[in-house]
Amino acid sequence: MNKAAQAARATVSGREHGTNKGGVKLFLWQKPASSGPKLGTVLFVHGSSMASQPTFDLKVPGRPDSSVMDWFSARGFATWTMDHEGYGRSDKSRPINCDIANGADDLAAGTDYILKTTGAKKLLVYGISSGALRAALFAQRHPERVARLALDAFVWTGEGSPTLAERKKKLPEFSSKNRRPIDRAFVHSIFERDHPGTADKATIEAFAEAIVALDDSVPTGTYVDMCSRLPIVDPAKISVPTIIMRGQWDGIAGVDDLVEFFKRLPNPDKQFTVMAGISHASFQQKNYLMVYHILHAFFSQPEPLYRG
Repeated sequence: MNKAAQAARATVSGREHGTNKGGVKLFLWQKPASSGPKLGTVLFVHGSSMASQPTFDLKVPGRPDSSVMDWFSARGFATWTMDHEGYGRSDKSRPINCDIANGADDLAAGTDYILKTTGAKKLLVYGISSGALRAALFAQRHPERVARLALDAFVWTGEGSPTLAERKKKLPEFSSKNRRPIDRAFVHSIFERDHPGTADKATIEAFAEAIVALDDSVPTGTYVDMCSRLPIVDPAKISVPTIIMRGQWDGIAGVDDLVEFFKRLPNPDKQFTVMAGISHASFQQKNYLMVYHILHAFFSQPEPLYRG
């Protein structure tokens, strides 16, 4: 293995941080750029059913580059993620369901801390599933903090989503309480509902183990929002360069729904990509290195010199 490959597969030491959102404690996790000049600062935003580190800093024996934070760090990017209120190591004490708007508030507090701590001017923001909705709403509110925005497993109106159609059947239950239980079987169901076989068993097991080590329940707010309050984001108000990343087999959003959203994005610096062989949890799929490549290409893309 050459030195570049060794660097790319090295585990980067992380650092814990904390900030406050009106008295609510939020946990942040940082991994610095490990080689060469810093090419940008990436913020990864997690979804509805798991905290940040299982999603973005997962270690799986025999699966090289399993941590997307390590992979980007090895290529010159500073990487950050955070647990939203109600998840992981962040505060879980308030009697609220931690909806998408609350998640966008978390991102406002978290990015304020990151920008002040690092001196970065803007961030490269990636969100997956309800994390994509949180990230999009945050970018809508704070475009001055976002250099580029990646929305993976995103949904706009919910039209054409078999996953949400099934989830709506339990909407009264989700609406009646602030938290819902999760366990290993639930994590397995994420990989079975759309197109079984897109992720290997060892990765699913490691993912499930990391998730339940931090949480045995998670907030219901994002589920309630995605089942009953879409659309939450207005594409016409997202002014930053944006990529829509949709797994071939993902049941969260129909292609037509995403195309209509994409058409309304005002910035001409935008992309739409369909990821072959991917269902929902992109970084835990067999084709994860392809996902990294797509995201890296967008985040490292030079700004256009001519705009007409």
